[in-house]
Amino acid sequence: MPSDLTQATGKRVRLACREGMHTGPTPGLALGYVQANLVILPKDWAFEFLLFCQRNPKPCPVLDVTEPGDPEAELVAPGSDLRTDLPAYRVWKHGELMEEPTEITKYWRDDLVSFAIGCSFTFENALLAASVPVRHIEQSVNVPMYRTNIACKSAGRFSGPLVVSMRPLTPSQAVKATQICSRFPRAHGAPVHFGDAAAIGIQNVHKPDFGDAVEIRAGELPVFWACGVTPQAAVMQAKPPFAITHKPGHMLITDLKDTDLEGE
Repeated sequence: MPSDLTQATGKRVRLACREGMHTGPTPGLALGYVQANLVILPKDWAFEFLLFCQRNPKPCPVLDVTEPGDPEAELVAPGSDLRTDLPAYRVWKHGELMEEPTEITKYWRDDLVSFAIGCSFTFENALLAASVPVRHIEQSVNVPMYRTNIACKSAGRFSGPLVVSMRPLTPSQAVKATQICSRFPRAHGAPVHFGDAAAIGIQNVHKPDFGDAVEIRAGELPVFWACGVTPQAAVMQAKPPFAITHKPGHMLITDLKDTDLEGE
């Protein structure tokens, strides 16, 4: 990836994606800028999805919703083009993954509504500033993500399991991380589980459902946060005839600063 993207603005990273210069994961890019998950649905599915998000605010904190057919996330990223400004996407038909393109211009339709949903990558800059390690950034891989046995509250045709992301920490680091992340409720907030992964239905913490495995060192325990891939699990289960999401870990980077979400 371009070496300047760590300290770049959100707009600079979006342009790098638009120009095909960056197609990889976004953890650690544009530090200090809010990252967001993306879900795009036909208008006749959009209200039920919005209701699903409202009923499950921990994994699905809505930051922006577009008008039908408008590819610009005007509230969080003025001038953006959601068809090109993420590194990679997923195209779904009837709940089946069809393709993972780096732009979705050819799939665009006038009835599509886009949702930008808060992401845990947002609080990682605050963790790093407090000397709390973020292992997937250290190892230059995507964050590990897992389906759990915790059911989300259903809304119309949408239901499914809570998906979580994981960062290994010592107990004292986990306490500090909880204090820090509690300031960011629109970026998933505090962790939802510590320690025993099997207690939330994860059989092997070293084999994530999405993203990459990371090293868990002696004295560390896995710490789990609600994850914005949860809506993808709901889309897979609802099986709308057509949907587009971001590829896990390949986020929309907005113009909002992390501090804009503190305390909301």
